[in-house]
Amino acid sequence: MKLFDLEKADLEKVLFRLEEKGVVLWCQLNAPPGNILDSVMITDLRRLIAAARKLPDLRLLVIQGSGNHFSYGASIPEHRPDRIRNLLEGFHGIFRDLMEVDFPVLSLVHGKCLGGGLELAAFCDRVVVEQGAELGQPEIRLGVFAPLGSLLLPWRCGAAGANLALTGKTVDASTAREMGLADELVQAGEGEAAVRRWVREELLPLSASSLKRARKASRWALHRELREGLVEMEFLYLEDLMKTKDAKEGINAFLEKRSPVWSHE
Repeated sequence: MKLFDLEKADLEKVLFRLEEKGVVLWCQLNAPPGNILDSVMITDLRRLIAAARKLPDLRLLVIQGSGNHFSYGASIPEHRPDRIRNLLEGFHGIFRDLMEVDFPVLSLVHGKCLGGGLELAAFCDRVVVEQGAELGQPEIRLGVFAPLGSLLLPWRCGAAGANLALTGKTVDASTAREMGLADELVQAGEGEAAVRRWVREELLPLSASSLKRARKASRWALHRELREGLVEMEFLYLEDLMKTKDAKEGINAFLEKRSPVWSHE
C-alpha cells in the first residue's frame, strides 16, 4: 500500500492500512511481543503521521498494537544518560505532531499498555480498551517519572490519574473505564469491530469540515498546557532527574534484571 510518498516497506516497525474509502487510517505498532517505542518505531510513527496529514479525506487515525499487547512503553536501554535526550525529543515529537493534525485519533488497547504506551494511548481523543488489558505508568518504580503522563493523566481522570503517575500502579480495563482513562470497554477480541461500529454510527454522519474545527477547539486547552508544560517537564527530567544517583540506579537495575538499591540521592 502507498500513502502518498510512503510505502509499507519504508516503515520497519509500523504497519498501516486505509479503510472506509480513505476516511480511516489504521496504524499498528508492529514489534511484538512488547511493541517497544524505540527510536526506530518513533521515527516510523512520525513519518506515518506526516503522510496522514496529506490525506484530504482522512477523518480518523486509529493506533493499535500487534500481537498480544498494545505496548510495554519506551525503550529502557535508550533511557541511559547518553541516549535519553534523543529518545525523549523523538518521543515527545510524536505528540507535538499529533497536536497539529486536524483529525481525531483513537487508541485501541489490548494486553499490556504501560509507560510510554499509556502516554500514547491516553493522549488520543478516544480510548477503547478490551477486557484483559492492563494499563499503568510504572516509571517511578524505575526511579524516573513520566513527563507527558504527569501532565496528561490528571487531565484525563483527575487525582486518580495523578496517582497512577505517582505510584506506578497498574489498573485493569474495567477500572480504566470507571476512572475515565478509557472511553469505551469492550470484550476481548471485539475492539476492531467496536471501532468500526463507532466510526459508522458516530463519526461518518458528521460534517468533515466541522469535525476538523471541533477537534481543534475541544483540545485547545490541553494542547496549550502540553506545549508549555512539556518544555518544563523535559528540563526537569533531563537536567535534574537524570543527574541523580537513583535515576541511574533504577535504569541499570532494570537492565541487569535485579532489584534497585536506592540511595535516595
